[in-house]
Amino acid sequence: MVRDLTELGKLHSSKWLRYPADVLPMHVAEMDFEVDPGVRAMLTEMVAKSDLGYLGPIPEVAEAFVGFAQRHWGWTPDAAQVRMTTDVGVGVVEVIRALSKPGDKVIINSPVYHSFYMWLDELHLTTVDAPLIHEGDLWRLDIAAIEAQFKAGARFILLSSPHNPAGRIHTLEELTAIAELSNKYNAYVLSDEIHAPLTYTDAKFIPYLSIPAAQRRGIVVTSSSKAFSLAGLKAAIIVTQNQEMFEELNAMPEANHWRASLLGGFAMAKCFKDGDKWLAETMAQLDHNRKLVKELLAKYLPAAKYVIPESTYLAWIDISCLNLGDNASDLLIENNKVAFNPGTEFGDQFGAYIRLNFATSPEIIEEGIKRLAS
Repeated sequence: MVRDLTELGKLHSSKWLRYPADVLPMHVAEMDFEVDPGVRAMLTEMVAKSDLGYLGPIPEVAEAFVGFAQRHWGWTPDAAQVRMTTDVGVGVVEVIRALSKPGDKVIINSPVYHSFYMWLDELHLTTVDAPLIHEGDLWRLDIAAIEAQFKAGARFILLSSPHNPAGRIHTLEELTAIAELSNKYNAYVLSDEIHAPLTYTDAKFIPYLSIPAAQRRGIVVTSSSKAFSLAGLKAAIIVTQNQEMFEELNAMPEANHWRASLLGGFAMAKCFKDGDKWLAETMAQLDHNRKLVKELLAKYLPAAKYVIPESTYLAWIDISCLNLGDNASDLLIENNKVAFNPGTEFGDQFGAYIRLNFATSPEIIEEGIKRLAS
């Protein structure tokens, strides 16, 4: 499943082409694992048959996603309310574009996935922050701060659920509170749930739309691309669980469907329908890796602070002990030949942090942490 550096260095993705060959890339959130053999076989067959046209009707995706949600989360989405889109970013942008007006405010919860800022800038909307509360080993939503922003006029909240980069699963109580506030203030909740399949067995993921109070004003955008490492195939889904909300999204351009990839759409259906075995094996490796990061930091850089995530393959590490300042990532690339995401990408106040991708081999993880510690 895990490939070595020689093989990985020949790949064409941004992760392996952005930096010189002597820099070890541990930044972009894609896996260094081989893709599910069943998915590879299906894609190979489609290419061999020159089956590479535009994406048409694809009920297979909704049916497969409903089955996946039932098996993994005990939730039964409405298959008739599952729409295709190009990827999660495009889905979020098009949903908010359809529902917003100039000057609207959108709540985010820093530290949060850096693309959230870019998506909202693209829409020329106002980003307002209700930062996560950080207490000891826990990062949690600040419900009071979120309500204050709704009260001040925010019309949207964009949730990262599970949270990237903190790796936290929002609780049922937190998500129910968000739902009740959205109804009270007539605001929309967009839940980016792309990391949901990457939840470890000692935690329980709560789909936002599985909460009855969430269904009137809630929208989920997700994909198989993160959990099954298929980002380059460009396909995602937008999910609602209320007919009125579904019809409101008819304001999105019809081309939102056609801009998704034929290969991506059928690969997503294949993953959600038949990918459980591959995903379980992958999660076993990631479970080992998330704990290995803790062990290696204790060995090589014990002053660093890291909480083992409940979901994702991303480690959010406080390296303030190194006194590198806010440009730590640049210094590590230049001097130590290892690339992480700088904490400032996730919020200006997080310069003491880096995000490390541990979806790779234990050997590469150890080499990356040794370079960090050196």
